[in-house]
Amino acid sequence: MQALQQRQRWMSVLAHSQPAQLRNHWQALNLSPRYHSLRAPEIGLAQLQGRMGATGRRFVLGDMTVTRAVVQLENGGQGYSYITGRDKAHAELCALADALLQQPASHELLQQRLIEPLAALQQEQRQLRARSVAASRVDFFTLVRGE
Repeated sequence: MQALQQRQRWMSVLAHSQPAQLRNHWQALNLSPRYHSLRAPEIGLAQLQGRMGATGRRFVLGDMTVTRAVVQLENGGQGYSYITGRDKAHAELCALADALLQQPASHELLQQRLIEPLAALQQEQRQLRARSVAASRVDFFTLVRGE
């Protein structure tokens, strides 16, 4: 189960990364693995559903654009990606990173120099957003007149 959780984490980090940040970290690695597309990046829609109070009946919230890609390395390893939006290059790079992260020879390098820095950037952005929201927070209270 540990391997599944690790993969879920790196897939989440890759999917939530900003395309420019991912490209910059990827280029710094200077990797050029040979691969081909099993499923070229394609754009589609996913229907979002919600529940009132997390327990009520389901309702359709709307649609979201997603891009998916599947690549295969020369050695047969496969990588998959689903990202929000319409960036085909981002989806393909996420799938390639997924395939390489599953390879023992490149796993540690990519984990240290790609996934961890991207995860740190995402955490920093979440903290900045939380501070920004907290700064604009308004506490409402009611004063009771003493009579």
